[in-house]
Order: sequence, then C-alpha cells, then structure tokens
Amino acid sequence: MSFFYKNFMFFLLVITTAVTPLIVSSSYERGESHNINSGELYKTWHVNVTNGMSNNKILFLHCKSADNDLGIRNLLVSGYFTWKFKPRIFGKTLFWCYMASDNGHAAFDVYWEDENFFYRCNWKFCHWIAKDDGIYLENIPEEYDEFRHKWEPGRL
Repeated sequence: MSFFYKNFMFFLLVITTAVTPLIVSSSYERGESHNINSGELYKTWHVNVTNGMSNNKILFLHCKSADNDLGIRNLLVSGYFTWKFKPRIFGKTLFWCYMASDNGHAAFDVYWEDENFFYRCNWKFCHWIAKDDGIYLENIPEEYDEFRHKWEPGRL
C-alpha cells in the first residue's frame, strides 16, 4: 500500500469514528433527560413567525442573530416568515426578534439552546404566533399555544 493510501484510510477511520455519534437519532419523552449536545442539536432547525392577529392588523417583524440580520418584514394577517439554520458547533446559537403592531411591541429570543425549549419545538421546528393579546410559542408535543410574552405599550 502506498503512503498516501494508508494515511487516507487512517483519516477516514478517524473521521468516521468522530462523526458517528453525531448522527445517532433518539427520541425525547417529557420528563426524560436529554443530552442537548447530541447530533439532534446540529441538524437543520426551522423558526416560523405567524401573524395570528385579527382585524387586518399588520405585524412589523425584525429578526436577527449575532451573525445574520434576517431583515424587516411586514406580515399581513395569516402571513408568516420562516427561516432555517444549523446551530453553531462551537459557541451558542441565538436568534431574537422585535415585533410591533397596533397592540404594542415585544422583543425576545426566538431560538436559544435549552432542553425545555427544544422539547416545545419538537427538536426541529419553533413556531411563534403573534396574537391580539401577546406572543405564543406552539408547544408541538402537547398540542397547544403557550403564552410567552405580552405586548408592551407603544413602539421602541
């Protein structure tokens, strides 16, 4: 065997051994401990924001992370904005949004690394809904919209 071939095979062995634990799938039951450093964390995540308000209220939306400004959107009733990303392997991933409407404004994190948050998002899809009385996160496994933030008076 050539020197190159031996080194290449060794490299494949090392990479395969290091990557295999990252691609193991698992499930999560409420109340069960779950390692958020597993491969599930590094898959593609989706975040969705929906305007669920009434009376043709427009939702002003501006979302960003430390690395990405996703721009400004004006969502009509039932309109939505979705983005996808892969969390950082080193360091923490955080996305936050500013929302405003005739009801007031709210600014808060829409994705962060937390086991309870991941559970609510079913480990892949976080759905935020702006309603007349505040902002809700869809708790996918338990099938209900969970109130998370109230509208603050005025705009920033």
